[in-house]
This record gives sequence, structure tokens and C-alpha cells, in this order.
Amino acid sequence: MSAKTYAARESEIERRWYVVDAADETLGRLASRIAHVLEGKHKPTYQPNLDSGDHVIVVNAKRIAVSANKRETKLYIRHSGYPRGLKQETLGDLLERRPEEVIRRAVKGMLPRTTLGVQQLRKLKVYAGTDHPHQAQRPEPLA
Repeated sequence: MSAKTYAARESEIERRWYVVDAADETLGRLASRIAHVLEGKHKPTYQPNLDSGDHVIVVNAKRIAVSANKRETKLYIRHSGYPRGLKQETLGDLLERRPEEVIRRAVKGMLPRTTLGVQQLRKLKVYAGTDHPHQAQRPEPLA
């Protein structure tokens, strides 16, 4: 007896919209929940080679919580490629300047480093305040 494995097609995937309130949530725990939904691992039709995930809207990004003294010690480092091109910024400085970027970078680090991961990251919408322009999609709260 041979059983056939169900394989979902791209046209059969149903995408939903979820909204997450980041106020007083721990950064890493929130990012891992978001990455799980963006990849589609919460669905029974999950396939690692298909983008079966849902859209996630994050509001109140500026009110995210971090543990211990990470605001002063966690560094975001990049290099331009030129001599003396090293630029580094603390988590606290980045939260003041661009709070959306903190959550986006945390989630990006938890997604695959492929074109599939880039496609999944495009479904993440992060906003510093409580308002977002996606009311027409009727997002539901992420449990």
C-alpha cells in the first residue's frame, strides 16, 4: 500500500493578515513568533520550499522591551568596505532613530538566508506608533 503525500501549490495557499502589538513584549521572543508565522510553520500545509506564510503587521515598535542592559551593550555593526568604514550603533540609539528597524533586523536574522527568506520578509510591516494603513485587509490579532 502506498500513500501519497499532499503537496500544496502556490495557487492553493491562503494568506491571512495578523496584527501584533509590540508594547512591553521582549524583542527576541516576539521576533521568533513573527518569523514562525512569516514562514508558515503554523499551518498544516507548510512546505520548506514554498512561501506559505501569512502577513504580519507590528504596531508600537518604539515600546518594545529588551532584557538586562542591552540598550547600551547590544551593537549593530556594518562596514562600508572602505578604510575606516566601520559604523556601529547601540540598540538604544537605533530605537530612538528607527524603532521599526530593530524588529525588522531581529526577524530577518531568524528567516532563511535565501530568496525565499527575502520573499517572506516582504510580508512583514512594522510601524512605530499604533496606526497602520492596512485596515482594509481586516487583520486579526496574533495569539
